Amino acid sequence: MIELYNSGAYLIRGSQIIKDDAEAAAKLKQLGVSAARDEARNGAISQGILSAHNSGDEQNLRLRFDSLTSHDITYVGIIQTARASGMEKFPMPYILTNCHNSLCAVGGTINQDDHVFALSAAKKYGGVYVPPHLAVIHSYNREMMAGCGKMILGSDSHTRYGALGTLAVGEGGGELAKQLVGRTYDIARPPVVAVYLTGEPMKGVGPHDVALAIIAAVFNNGYVKNKVMEFVGDGIAKLPVDFRNGIDVMTTETACWSSIWQTDDQVKNYLETRGRGGDYHELKPADVAYYDGLIYVDLSKIEPCIALPFHPSNVYTIKELQQNAADILAKTEADGLKALGVPGLNLGLKAKNRNGGVWADQAVIVGCSGGIFDNVMAAADIIKGASIGSGNFTMSVYPESQPTYLELLRNGAAETFMSAGILMREAFCGPCFGAGDTPANSELSIRHATRNFPNREGSKPGDGQIASVALMDARSIAATARNAGRITAATELDIPFGKYKFFFEKSVYDKRVYNGIGKPAPETELAFGPNIKDWPAMPALPEHLLIKIVSFISDPVTTTDELIPSGETSSYRSNPLRLAEFTLSRKDPSYVGKAKEVQGFEAQRQAGTASAEIDAMLKKIHSISGFGGIGLSGVGIGSAIFARKPGDGSAREQAASCQRVLGAAANFALEYATKRYRSNLINWGILPFIISDEKALSSGTYLFFPDIKKSVGEKTEHITGYVLGDQTAEITATLGELTETERQILIDGCLINYYAAENRRSAS
Repeated sequence: MIELYNSGAYLIRGSQIIKDDAEAAAKLKQLGVSAARDEARNGAISQGILSAHNSGDEQNLRLRFDSLTSHDITYVGIIQTARASGMEKFPMPYILTNCHNSLCAVGGTINQDDHVFALSAAKKYGGVYVPPHLAVIHSYNREMMAGCGKMILGSDSHTRYGALGTLAVGEGGGELAKQLVGRTYDIARPPVVAVYLTGEPMKGVGPHDVALAIIAAVFNNGYVKNKVMEFVGDGIAKLPVDFRNGIDVMTTETACWSSIWQTDDQVKNYLETRGRGGDYHELKPADVAYYDGLIYVDLSKIEPCIALPFHPSNVYTIKELQQNAADILAKTEADGLKALGVPGLNLGLKAKNRNGGVWADQAVIVGCSGGIFDNVMAAADIIKGASIGSGNFTMSVYPESQPTYLELLRNGAAETFMSAGILMREAFCGPCFGAGDTPANSELSIRHATRNFPNREGSKPGDGQIASVALMDARSIAATARNAGRITAATELDIPFGKYKFFFEKSVYDKRVYNGIGKPAPETELAFGPNIKDWPAMPALPEHLLIKIVSFISDPVTTTDELIPSGETSSYRSNPLRLAEFTLSRKDPSYVGKAKEVQGFEAQRQAGTASAEIDAMLKKIHSISGFGGIGLSGVGIGSAIFARKPGDGSAREQAASCQRVLGAAANFALEYATKRYRSNLINWGILPFIISDEKALSSGTYLFFPDIKKSVGEKTEHITGYVLGDQTAEITATLGELTETERQILIDGCLINYYAAENRRSAS
């Protein structure tokens, strides 16, 4: 059972909840509590951590993190940006992991070229290099970097170590580059929502079941969007730390900004086992703590869940699916086909309902959410002595790290899986983003992984290839595997679960990880493979701006996977021009050509000429009162996309930078799905416009924004533009809250330009 409070709430001594309503004052007085609301806000765990890392004022935070982390899809671009901005060494520990582009046959040698580059960068600037297959990014950081009261910034959206007392944030690469050149992460102090856990999960229910139930309750209503989720309550003590980690990493899918948990002796033992007992101290709310909202979760009422395609919030209990399979699968298929918008696709979901059950074709337990030791051991207990059969159904298990894999070998779990016909794989994130275990066309894969967005399993709908992913807990996946693919809740089986002590073999890392923290070697030459390219030059914001909408997306939400696909494109993340060719390729294949056409118009303008199309727009501009004297030289030209709610999903900055490389000047949206996508737009000099009425826009629409540079610089709240249609009409747009630095980044044209201009400003 999950209840969302429709107001704020006081938490008294960590256990008593007082709803902030008309009766709150009397109840507080009865308890002898006199703390004012604003004072009580400081009693939240997260507030103390934020204050300890803040150099700004109480409401406008300027944060410095304890460490940074990136993987091999993101670190090259970040280091290249920081180098171009004046970085000489890593000013804090920076962990470079290799768990995404570790299939080095993809793209030829270029993936391994990135790894060699990262090792040379770790040596040159003083960082940590974790070789391919050794650990996935978040598992390594849990094992070696997270600690109570720390803050970690990562260029992956699932950077979440809250269960270990670490306030961790997933952001675009630009925010890491700022930290690397000594700047701060600037944000208004976020609201905090308590997640009060009580009760104990029933046997067979796992962390993914709890996480999916919470996501279903809060994603669509935006209850925790851009807020901190703070886990408290007596139910936490009933959850092993790995169970907590499994819930925590999925908080990303709620659209929250970060997460934190109260800590206890179980966390202390987790850190001591990994040789880091000194990183533990107890975290708990003050005796009086105020929260801006509260999610009440009775763990004993959570049932095994399944998140059907194509979002982690599309959640049903497995029992509901079994009882209403025909209707639920028909609805899911219809909604999916509508969202994909590709004629002739055959999702094949309705066909999975047959022979008295719902059948999956593939199962995967993987990565930072699924490959956790406790999850895998529980799955092994369920599958012990069984066989998945010799039919079409297949299953793979990817342990989160080599130390975890070693324990699975010692405990016999690896043998159990292999004896059942299940494949044991290396530490790899590929199945989470479309670079491993891609199902056949129209197949359904059940996964204990982080996401099930369209194409996250590697299919290409534009080419007529489509497969689907449903998210389930490892326990129910194993129960399904016992039945050769018939979707089964783990609670349907009476399986004895063992209790297994984890022994951490740190020497696995000591012998292979390069640790250069505090030991930069400036003489080291960076190793550049032929695919590693510098960022192309980006123009500064012009005085006036002419924008053409080249893609109009009317879906309720647009994911970063749709803005720049994952999977096979990952090999080109170090090559901005090559990667840009894939922009919106699975959502709007015509985008790249149209954007390049507008980019060509800007090149012609800079050369002093105008195409007939631009000349016609200039005439429309001249017809507007007060703008008759504006000439070609004073109007910059750029492209834009409109999407109702863009940016859900990954933190990858390429979702914005690829647009910019192709000449994008702006995004237009009704709202932005995540702070991190909006931050990416700003750091790449793309105006994050918000409009209230999409009806004025369509693909091919031109908009003129006079004095845009002045509007940004002077903090104009409502910016007037003009839609240059058959009839010229005014339109009002806003840019939302912007810091002084963000305004200057937009004016200078991107983060790299900002640092270059700042150096010039300082010199003068």
